[in-house]
Parts: sequence; C-alpha cells; structure tokens
Amino acid sequence: MRKLDHNAHSAFLLYYHLVLVVKYRRDVFDDTVSDRAREIFSYIAPRYGIEVDEWNHDGDHIHAMFRAQPKSELRKFINAYKSASSRLLKKEFPEIRKKLWKETFWSQSFCLITAGGAPIEVIREYIETQGEKDGKE
Repeated sequence: MRKLDHNAHSAFLLYYHLVLVVKYRRDVFDDTVSDRAREIFSYIAPRYGIEVDEWNHDGDHIHAMFRAQPKSELRKFINAYKSASSRLLKKEFPEIRKKLWKETFWSQSFCLITAGGAPIEVIREYIETQGEKDGKE
C-alpha cells in the first residue's frame, strides 16, 4: 500500500481516474500524440497539487490516474488542461485539425472517478464496527 501524502495539517491519499474524450469521438490519438498530451498534463499538474501516476489512450480518448491534494481545484485543473492541450496539440500536430469538427478538440464533458485504497464495502464495514470491542456491542 502506498504511504499517505501529507501537508502541514493533514494526511491524505486521493487518487482519481480521469477520462477525457475527443469531441464526436474522432480518432486523433496515437502514441506520439498521447505522449505529448501526457507531457502537457505533467507540466500543468503541479500548479494544482496534482501528480500523474498512470496514463494511457485509445484513438478517441485518454485515461489518466493521478493523485491530488485536498486543496486541489480539480475542475479548474481539468479546464486548464483541456484548453492548453487542445491549443498545443492542434499547433504541434496540424494533421489533427483535419479530423476535428470546427476546431473543437475535447468533448465538453469528462468522467472523473475517485479511486483509492480499500473497496467501499471494506470501509463501510470498518465504520460500522467502530466503537465495538472484540466485535461485540
């Protein structure tokens, strides 16, 4: 199990799974474009207290697993990333523009799922048994 992250006043372990989809599911990602998209993510992330752990792609979307801090503004980070990556990827890979609809790179929506240590049922059982001694009430 990974050690907890911490700051001056708290300990935490906040993992998230982010899925971003290209508008109209256009196939724009290959390994080279995905690698550059990850570089952009890794460049912006520290400003928001975020660190990428895993990254992968399919032709029309990316998956990122990252760690964040309690103060991280996830929505602002995701919007900053989508804006910067859209601009830079279209500039650096002009062939992408031919595959897009009206210059829009990312779908407006995204999927963000919390991911972390123990399964929910294990945590639920742990909380339910608090205050019991030797398993008896």
